[in-house]
Amino acid sequence: MQKSKLHPRNRHTSENGVGYDFTELCKVNPTLTSYLKTNPKGIATINFADDIAVKELNKSLLLSMYGLVAWDLPEQFLCPPILGRADYIHYLADLIQTSTKIKKIVNRKIKGLDIGTGANLVYPIIGNHEYQWQFVGTDIDPDSINWAKQLSQFNPKLKSALKLRMQTNSLHVLDGIIKQNDRFTFSMCNPPFHSSQEEAEQGSKRKIQNLNKGKNTSSKDLKLNFGGRSNELWCEGGEISFVQNMVRESQQFGSQVLWFTSLISKKQNLPAIYTALNQVKAVQVKTVDMAQGNKVSRFVAWSFLTSEQHKHWFD
Repeated sequence: MQKSKLHPRNRHTSENGVGYDFTELCKVNPTLTSYLKTNPKGIATINFADDIAVKELNKSLLLSMYGLVAWDLPEQFLCPPILGRADYIHYLADLIQTSTKIKKIVNRKIKGLDIGTGANLVYPIIGNHEYQWQFVGTDIDPDSINWAKQLSQFNPKLKSALKLRMQTNSLHVLDGIIKQNDRFTFSMCNPPFHSSQEEAEQGSKRKIQNLNKGKNTSSKDLKLNFGGRSNELWCEGGEISFVQNMVRESQQFGSQVLWFTSLISKKQNLPAIYTALNQVKAVQVKTVDMAQGNKVSRFVAWSFLTSEQHKHWFD
């Protein structure tokens, strides 16, 4: 049976299926008012095919619910949907709590590695606000790192909980990032979805046409929904290749990370990921299903530590 609701601790649970409280959201971000419209049922909404409107909505959610002083994003940077990203954090919390048998998941001893943190810093923002977790965020794009640094400077609480590291080698994910004395409770990742720029553009065009209910979308009107730079949206070999590479590299850091995890966009990609995990002899492998309304997503988690070692992780 598939899940149809957000995680019970997700702050946006009440919005699932009933819409957003735009009155409150516009109070924290008056700019959002300019993008409101009324749907055929007379309910306030925005045009989800408009990337600027989506960014302003996400800005409003982050400012109103996650204790930020300021948040913004330059054009063409990935602006991920907040509701689903929050679910990833909450289900990660469940996974850690279950495997380690700790009573409270709100713990400053918990440290996460956000691979491809981007300019938006969504995972560290949510993870620190909800659970007081510490983060190391990594990215291969210097512009993303620089913007993320500025964003953290405007938010003192986030600044004290976050360190940023630049990945200088595009062939690696973890190599050059995890240092000898590092110890992470988890790593998390939203890998590049597509295998080429052309594939990314075609996928975006289909998405926008669906949002516009089949209306013709010209090339000049084509924008990648939620934004996104090339390194955020595609890489050679696509998602499978990226995660397989991460799996191979994870083996050498198996004693330093309790749970390695990654979002997997399509269910049909799972067998290839499971094969890679079997090849590196991962001791524990779990697939965690999540949902946002009718949309089902998932992340795969793996560990090179036994169940008994998990119980003593925080000793």
